[in-house]
Amino acid sequence: MDLHFTAEELAFRDEIRTWVRANLPADIAHKVHNGLRLHKDDMQRWAKILGAQGWHGWGWPKEFGGPGWNAVQRHLFEEECSLAGSPRVVPFGPVMVAPVIMAFGSPEQQKQHLPGIMSGDVWWCQGYSEPGAGSDLASLKTRAVLQGDHYVVNGQKTWNTLGQYADWIFCLVRTSTEGKPQTGISFLLIDMKTPGITVRPIITLDGEHEVNEIFFDDVKVPAANLVGQENQGWTYAKYLLAHERTNIADVNRAKRELERVKRIAQATPSGSGTLWDDLRFRDQVAQLEVDVIALEMMVLRVLAAERGGRKALDVAGLLKIRGSEIQQRYTELMMLAAGPYALPFIAEAMEAGWQGDQFAGGYPGGAAWDAPLA
Repeated sequence: MDLHFTAEELAFRDEIRTWVRANLPADIAHKVHNGLRLHKDDMQRWAKILGAQGWHGWGWPKEFGGPGWNAVQRHLFEEECSLAGSPRVVPFGPVMVAPVIMAFGSPEQQKQHLPGIMSGDVWWCQGYSEPGAGSDLASLKTRAVLQGDHYVVNGQKTWNTLGQYADWIFCLVRTSTEGKPQTGISFLLIDMKTPGITVRPIITLDGEHEVNEIFFDDVKVPAANLVGQENQGWTYAKYLLAHERTNIADVNRAKRELERVKRIAQATPSGSGTLWDDLRFRDQVAQLEVDVIALEMMVLRVLAAERGGRKALDVAGLLKIRGSEIQQRYTELMMLAAGPYALPFIAEAMEAGWQGDQFAGGYPGGAAWDAPLA
């Protein structure tokens, strides 16, 4: 297993580095490097810059308008974007639903949806988890009943991320109650402007509105919006998760944030010097740095397997768990380094945005300790 980059791959990295640093807006990079909260306009502006280059779908094959990069090139692109201070691309469109539409969608669905995802003009969200159907996703109860040329959808989704901004939602719905729970699930594409859809905010512990409950009350969805075959949605959902998890560890962000921990510690007075002079603190940083390197080796192992035409889904599942743990640990170190400035009642004196990350890392896609590995 060769974990080293070739000369061609290093030249590709340099090309990407030059482009990203020339095109990433300075105000967005400033926010990312300083942990300031990003707004939809920031994220969409960067998405459209990437889209104009044909890189918002950086993992897409050429036949669908993507660059056709291999797994190593995709990793290098993600790394250079992260180190330059770009926002992490909202994954629901280009990373999650687009591969499903490419693999299982009809030509009409591909023509309708892929261009808007690539350009960054159309935002998507995910409708998977339900009350009582989080990690046990197959127990979902949102029903879709075929009536003529429409499905009528009734039910509730929860822990939906950024649905308040989304134009479309891809949903797992129950179309049959016969047999095993997994065999009665279908994959629907639903316009968020459809009558009967209600988005209710869930305000998290940090006071932010990032997640939602979404209610469907007699929502009419054209039958043409069914992806693939009815009752095969579980297969498509697993395919989607395999695409999502290869970068879910977010090791590049961890490397960037570790450098920020060091900068904060070097500027924080402690005794006759700074916190960075405290060997106990530096030992904690060193331990975490070793774990980040180990996480990166796991990512490279996945890339090496893909380079050889193999899949390493067992390792990809572990990336979610280890990445979430490391996110919590570097956030704890940031709060320790900031000292009293990290307290919530001194919000104007702290780097807003990372205070809630200590707990948020276990959330996306379900709590880390409940994350399904299949």
